[in-house]
Amino acid sequence: MRIVLLFLTSFLLCALLVQVNHILAGAHVYLFAGGLYLAYAALTLPLRAGLFATLLAGLLCDARAPLASDLSALGYAIAHTHTLLFLFAHAVVFNLRDRLPRDESTARVIVALLANLGLFLLFSFVHIGRLPDPAAAWPRLIVDLACSQIFIALVAPWFFALQARTLALVGAKRDTFA
Repeated sequence: MRIVLLFLTSFLLCALLVQVNHILAGAHVYLFAGGLYLAYAALTLPLRAGLFATLLAGLLCDARAPLASDLSALGYAIAHTHTLLFLFAHAVVFNLRDRLPRDESTARVIVALLANLGLFLLFSFVHIGRLPDPAAAWPRLIVDLACSQIFIALVAPWFFALQARTLALVGAKRDTFA
């Protein structure tokens, strides 16, 4: 049940991001919040449940991403980039979580920001080669990254509280997460 509820909160975040990106399209700014999709699950849930929640969030993000033009193994991997990189980032955060004060909101926000930074850079390096002039894209990517990080810093406390309250609605106690 926890996995379904975290998926529903991820769906809400996805819908919010789609709307915000639609509004910002005229300013040529794109917000990426991949770190938010996995931070709470990686910091609070057991490995299997957290990976499954992150898998569903990655599939959700891949479902709204443009599809690669070829169906080769490389095209299939690029079509599932969100899922693969979200799972990798989840594993990294999960392995570091015992060294972090994961009950504090500030620590969760910092983890989300660092995960988002890493994911954004990995996505950029994976997809930049498909552009006609990759060097010309970096100034825009830097602006998108800065705006995305500010968005996460502002929205993360609300989103983590939403996830915690949603799990509390079904009676999931904090000590049953780990």
